Amino acid sequence: MLKKIVQLFIVIAGGTVGYLYMPDVVRLLNPTETKWMESSYVGLVLGAIILFLLTFWFVDYIVDFLRWVEETLVKAPISDLLFGSLGIIVGLVIAFLINIPIKDIEIQPVSQVLPIFLTFFLGYLGFQVGFKRRDEFLGLLMIARKEKDRERKKQSDQDDLDDNKPKEKILDTSVIIDGRIADICQTSFLEGTVIIPQFVLEELQHIADSSDVLKRNRGRRGLDVLNRMQKDLPVNVEIYEGDFEDIQEVDSKLVKLAKVINGIVVTNDFNLNKVCEFQNVQVLNINDLANAVKPVVLPGEELTVQVIKDGKEQNQGVAYLDDGTMIVVEEGKNYIGKTIEVLITSVLQTSAGRMIFAKPKLLEKAL
Repeated sequence: MLKKIVQLFIVIAGGTVGYLYMPDVVRLLNPTETKWMESSYVGLVLGAIILFLLTFWFVDYIVDFLRWVEETLVKAPISDLLFGSLGIIVGLVIAFLINIPIKDIEIQPVSQVLPIFLTFFLGYLGFQVGFKRRDEFLGLLMIARKEKDRERKKQSDQDDLDDNKPKEKILDTSVIIDGRIADICQTSFLEGTVIIPQFVLEELQHIADSSDVLKRNRGRRGLDVLNRMQKDLPVNVEIYEGDFEDIQEVDSKLVKLAKVINGIVVTNDFNLNKVCEFQNVQVLNINDLANAVKPVVLPGEELTVQVIKDGKEQNQGVAYLDDGTMIVVEEGKNYIGKTIEVLITSVLQTSAGRMIFAKPKLLEKAL
């Protein structure tokens, strides 16, 4: 099959050559010959016949050569074929660009022969360069790939570092006025940047300018706490200048800001704590922290307390521990102003604070 294809190609090539050049050859060899010998179609037939007859002598060599090329290409490594082919393509492209101005030269041998020579030469040269320097090209590709993997790993490490970076803490008005946040920052228990929203500052200023003395003192206390945090404490304090004009409530703005910057709301407002939990916003409650570090008391333990006032329910008395924890003393109304021993009956702990229920030890002994 390959032999027939080669013969067909040679016949077509012979006919083409005869069609183009046979009339000129005839006129050159025998100028007095008849006109029919100068016909291009006669040259086509003669060229095809001549090359067809010649195929019987050299077609086998051509077929053997093609089969050798085929076997060599099949056995060659894919990298050799790839870079060799790329080299040929680059060489042919360069030859094409160089041949464009050469074809405009009026000297016919130069404009016709030189482009063919350059095409073969540069194609061969490109193949040799691509084939023989394939290892260097592979090395460059490997270096580029390693560099890309290194950049990807670096970016991944940076992303992991950003994920492990402490989130920004957003303070609300109540926790600033409370003041304990400054003491917590001073102990370095609060990591990350502390964010003070501009709308919280405006609310603090509004409270500090109130005509009510109590509110005015609370607002000024909050501003003093912020000044202390910014100037004297080892914490990075930043002001968030943005605002959410479509939202009126400050608490709602805080929740929205926490979602936008992926921050954590710091508060001691029980209701805001619940709203944040409902909207899947992280929240730190100062009261929870205070309750966590308070001395642990368990039902059955005995305490010595001073009953300060009566409670909400009948015959109840109220006492306080040194840390401010309220103790509701059952049947303690009769002991107001006295220091007595009480027996703890139960402990109620919530985000709003801790409450201890007890009863006089004297009453326990009487029973």
